[in-house]
Amino acid sequence: MRSRVVSLLVVILSLGLLIGCSNQGTDKAAEVDKPIKVGIIQIVEHPALDAAREGFIEELATAGYKEGENITYDYKNAQGDMATAQTIAKQFAYDELDLILAIATPTAQAVANSVKETPILITAVTDPKSAGLVESLEEPGANITGTSDLTPVKKQLELLTEIVSDVKKVGIIYNGGEINSVVQAELAEKAAKELGLELVPVTVSSSNEVYQGAQSLVGRVKAIYVPTDNTVVSAIQSVVKVANENDLPLVVGEDNSVENGGLATVGINYYQLGRQTAKMAVKVLAGEDPATMPIQYLENTDLVINLKAAKEMNIELSREIIDRAKKVIE
Repeated sequence: MRSRVVSLLVVILSLGLLIGCSNQGTDKAAEVDKPIKVGIIQIVEHPALDAAREGFIEELATAGYKEGENITYDYKNAQGDMATAQTIAKQFAYDELDLILAIATPTAQAVANSVKETPILITAVTDPKSAGLVESLEEPGANITGTSDLTPVKKQLELLTEIVSDVKKVGIIYNGGEINSVVQAELAEKAAKELGLELVPVTVSSSNEVYQGAQSLVGRVKAIYVPTDNTVVSAIQSVVKVANENDLPLVVGEDNSVENGGLATVGINYYQLGRQTAKMAVKVLAGEDPATMPIQYLENTDLVINLKAAKEMNIELSREIIDRAKKVIE
């Protein structure tokens, strides 16, 4: 009888060890003793950046990080003001955060200047190296990594020439104080020369100047191009109004601006970009070093068109373009 009891105890202990070993492979989200704290800083409210934030949170939930259960978010919006962004960044530096998500170049720069220890994930940043955020795209080198929203600028201008075959002058509106916008403007200038176009630049410093900037292009250009500029996109309705009233085709840098009245884009999906950033965040939370994690790009781009906008701008889109579109807004 005694030997049977001993044998039974051995079996029970063995089972316990096996169960313990099997639990070692579970998702880190299930192992946290206290909720993960994530700070989120966003430069301004507009659909693309909002979509990136939503995608980030939803992908983390898919990975097992449920808001209110094992993860909490402290979301701050700078409302387009850099002084506010710097104040938020300094506060995040003192808060006991496990991770920071910085959405858009200006807020990423603000956080990078203030936070040197807490891991930082960036997204919707066009050129992290030019912005001074990383040492290189392959090996960021510090506490920062994430995703770029660099869009196919040349393809977007090519689309414009396809829509308006005789276009020669194109207006471009952007904030000259944002490095991400300057980078895109330079890419657009290079692409325009290759396509035989003349770019007419209009720079703004705040969303309040966007309508006047768009108005200044009337009579000078045959189309308008708006890249993924945070300032301009936050006031995209102002550009749409001018485009509609003056029959100016408006090609934009991302799909949310098409949904809000732009004519068309070949661009990335910011919601998916946010989800991709969250997948990187999961690895960081599991202990991977941001310094060795390359900056990632969203490979897939989609042609998105707005038929209602085409009607408002008095533009007839070819059947070939409509059939080719990944998404058609009516």
